[in-house]
Amino acid sequence: MNALVLSAGGMYGAYQAGVWKAIADVFQPDLIVGASIGAVNGWAIAGGCPPDELIARWLRIQSRYRWKPPRGPFHGMLDSSGLRGQIKDVFDSYRPRIPFALVVTDLLKLRPVIVRDRDVTWHHLDATTAIVGLFDQVRIGGRVYSDGGLLSALPLWAAAELGAQRALAIDVLPAAPGLVAKTFVRAMKVMSPFRPHVPPSLDVFRIAPPALLGTPLEALRWRHVNAERWVEAGERAGEKAKHSIANCFRRQ
Repeated sequence: MNALVLSAGGMYGAYQAGVWKAIADVFQPDLIVGASIGAVNGWAIAGGCPPDELIARWLRIQSRYRWKPPRGPFHGMLDSSGLRGQIKDVFDSYRPRIPFALVVTDLLKLRPVIVRDRDVTWHHLDATTAIVGLFDQVRIGGRVYSDGGLLSALPLWAAAELGAQRALAIDVLPAAPGLVAKTFVRAMKVMSPFRPHVPPSLDVFRIAPPALLGTPLEALRWRHVNAERWVEAGERAGEKAKHSIANCFRRQ
C-alpha cells in the first residue's frame, strides 16, 4: 500500500500544494495521512480537490489574527476564528474518496491519536492545527486535543501503523522554525511517553525544501507573496522528482 504523508508546517503548507500539482498525474496513493496543515491539505486531496483548486485556496487565504487574553490554560493568545472558518470550508467542501487519516495530540496524555475516515469531523481538522499557546485547544468527546505535529511533525509512524509499505512524504518542516519553537517542542517530547517508530521496512521517498521556507512569523502569518513563492518552489521540487516517483511507485 502506497501512502501520501503530509507534514505539519503552518503556512509553509503552500509548498505541499505545489508539489501535489507536479506529481498528481504520476502518483495515486492508497492512503493519505496528515498532521496539522498537512491534514487539511490531505483532506482536500483525498476528497478529489484538483491541484489547481488547492493552489487557488492557498492563494486566497486570509489569516488575520487578533491578540486576546487567554481565558484558561487551554486557550491561546490569538483569535484564529477567521482561519478556522476556512478550515471548516475545506472540510465541508470535500469527502474522502480514498482512505484518509489525521493525527491529533491528546494534550493531557501527551500522546498522538490517529483519527480515520468517517470518524474525522471538522473539529478534528481544527484540533490538528491548534498550536499550543497560540490557538485555543479543542475539546472533542471530553478530551482536549492539540496540534497533530506537536510530537512528530511528519507522521510516517502513523502511515506504517495503518499498513503502508511505501510512503511519499512531503515534509515542509524538517526542523522547528526558531529557537522558541525548538525549545518548546523539545520539552514536550521529553515529557511525552510517545516515541515515534518508523519501521525499516517502510520505504520512504521524501520531498522537502533544502532549508526552512521562511521565518517563524512567516510560518504563522499568511502573505500572498510567500504563498505564491512556496507553491512555485513545491512545483519545481515535484517536477524534479517526478520521474523518480513514477518509477519508485510503479504498481506491480
